[in-house]
Amino acid sequence: MHSTSVVSHQVTIRARVGYSEQVGARLSTLIASSSSAAGCLHFVLQRSMSEDDVWAISGMWADKSAMNDWLAAPELEIFSELVTELLVRSLDFQTFAIVAPAQAEQAYGFASARKAG
Repeated sequence: MHSTSVVSHQVTIRARVGYSEQVGARLSTLIASSSSAAGCLHFVLQRSMSEDDVWAISGMWADKSAMNDWLAAPELEIFSELVTELLVRSLDFQTFAIVAPAQAEQAYGFASARKAG
């Protein structure tokens, strides 16, 4: 089975009413340092098009070690600060492993089910 070491993360942040601009400004400080971090393949800050108070940060990393190094970076204290300063209503942090097509077929029967249909 083909495996890949690429991992990613998704942080979804919902600002408290009236604080979205401030939250966005604070989150934007992560872009330059995170994009240039060792092992970063992709990093982006996004704002919801339908809900002004929702922000998302996505990153893709060469491997789990690179992502863990980023998670340990001092600038990530920003998430704790946003919560402590009561600027956010919620913060959801998820990490993901990439599922290669061969893995999906073997584990979930995806390609087999599609061929049978």
